[in-house]
Amino acid sequence: MSDLPLRFQSVDALRAQVATWRRAGERIVLVPTMGALHAGHLALVAHARAMGQRVVVSIFVNPTQFGPNEDFSRYPRDTEADLALLAGAGADAAWLPSVETMYPAGFSTRIEPGPAAEGLCGTFRPGHFSGVATVVTKLLNQVGPDVALFGEKDFQQLQVIRSVVRDLDMPVTIEGVPTLREADGLALSSRNRYLAPAERAIAPRLHAVLSGIAERLATGAKAAPLMAEGVASLEAAGFGPVQYLEVRDADTLAPVAQVEREARVIAAAYLGGTRLIDNVAVLPG
Repeated sequence: MSDLPLRFQSVDALRAQVATWRRAGERIVLVPTMGALHAGHLALVAHARAMGQRVVVSIFVNPTQFGPNEDFSRYPRDTEADLALLAGAGADAAWLPSVETMYPAGFSTRIEPGPAAEGLCGTFRPGHFSGVATVVTKLLNQVGPDVALFGEKDFQQLQVIRSVVRDLDMPVTIEGVPTLREADGLALSSRNRYLAPAERAIAPRLHAVLSGIAERLATGAKAAPLMAEGVASLEAAGFGPVQYLEVRDADTLAPVAQVEREARVIAAAYLGGTRLIDNVAVLPG
């Protein structure tokens, strides 16, 4: 096993190390995570290693992006196992801030993102994207990376972060990395471990339904009837409630009735007590 990555729990110590790397002419790539690392996260680290000399992975379960009835308290946490995985993946540093470091006494500033945060998860998780935008802005300011990587599974989140970075003139490139999937198509997620065996057998149906819709949209089909069919298919498979199943422009996230440029079929649905999200790209034929 490789050496464990450097651990930092102080902003000053982290910035001092980053400054040392920068004086040596090295680029910095940040991979923000909430821990409970899996192969999808490690793929982000591998991508980061291929594009920059130094890779910083943050691990922070951010309370401000969880609603009052969501899974903050039971969200899986195993920092030592995460660090061992990061060592094998070749990460240089782990940024491990506490809640008190991120939100000290008197903290009162929040970022309210714009249209990219409206609808989809923004409807069903009020305040979620404000929490995401705020914590990601803090992480980018703390680490000061050249590039930050985010998985495309959380596609609306990716677009929200891009809009925040653009609007606030932050000197960092935000890059999306394609979703890593199990052999049966299920998008990798830390929350997949919540699924009971019977639910895990059903879960790949989400990706299958979205992929089927994307194929038909690419040939010019109209979105509305396909969305109705898709919801019915998911419910018949055992999902419910299906919070949304929509076609959105890949750049603006505006609703799309018929695909004329790149779009995403995007969905969120419960399977038992687990909320799954996924999306599939659509390119017009």
